[in-house]
Amino acid sequence: MNKHKVVMLGMWGVGKTSLVQRFVNSIYDERYHTTLGVKVDKKVVEIDGAQTTLLLWDIAGAEDQFLVPSHYLHGASGYLIVIDGTRKASLECALQLINRVEQDMGKLPYIPIINKCDLNWEITIEDVARSLGTEQQIFVSSAKTDEQVAEAFLALARAI
Repeated sequence: MNKHKVVMLGMWGVGKTSLVQRFVNSIYDERYHTTLGVKVDKKVVEIDGAQTTLLLWDIAGAEDQFLVPSHYLHGASGYLIVIDGTRKASLECALQLINRVEQDMGKLPYIPIINKCDLNWEITIEDVARSLGTEQQIFVSSAKTDEQVAEAFLALARAI
């Protein structure tokens, strides 16, 4: 069985923990839960007929006083970069995090996911695509409604 470390990256409050909980346990909790340091979950998925274990590292959100420690990134096979559609600042933070990963780890497969599609947005998919300068698919999700949650994780597993 293949095992892959997947890192969840994004600004605080973008929904990283909610996305992981929706994907792993099929639950959504309205209450905000601050992640301190890192929380690791795992989920076994089937990719091209083979069982693959995803070790999901839900890392505390990046903010002015906290940068993602490099040692949290080591050994990662790929990452989900989570952007909160309701906060433009989360896109700017996502771009900084992508640069940080590339400096520390080189180019790794990643999936951009704009979360909270059930709310009114400050940014558009076009804003994100233009900022990322990439042709890859951008997922639009809601941990609350379960829209495109599994699809984003599975797309990353396939890319890895």
